[in-house]
Amino acid sequence: MKFRTEPFWWSLFGAGGAISALFLPILLLIFGLAIPLGWIEAPTYARLTAWVAPILVRLLLFAIIALSLFHWAHRFRFTLYEGLQLHHLNKTVAVLCYGTAIVLTLFAGYTLWNF
Repeated sequence: MKFRTEPFWWSLFGAGGAISALFLPILLLIFGLAIPLGWIEAPTYARLTAWVAPILVRLLLFAIIALSLFHWAHRFRFTLYEGLQLHHLNKTVAVLCYGTAIVLTLFAGYTLWNF
């Protein structure tokens, strides 16, 4: 029996899509529109650090970042595989996409842990 990792990547893709759909629109609205357009006052550095200081908030941010990265990696991999017909580079593209997601996830974890 051949060991397949495809269900693992699809589960990360699905979880990343759900998390991204729930949390990224509000984050983009607040930090991408409301603050730059002056609809709400920009928080100070001290206030932002106070919001991110609790471990649960950091874990939530880590989950949002990590699952969004894996969602991107899976979607980008299949865009290259099926959209651009790069069937001959399937393993290389998979390693590059998921490797990038893993490295950036580790970086996000390191950054949030040492915050």
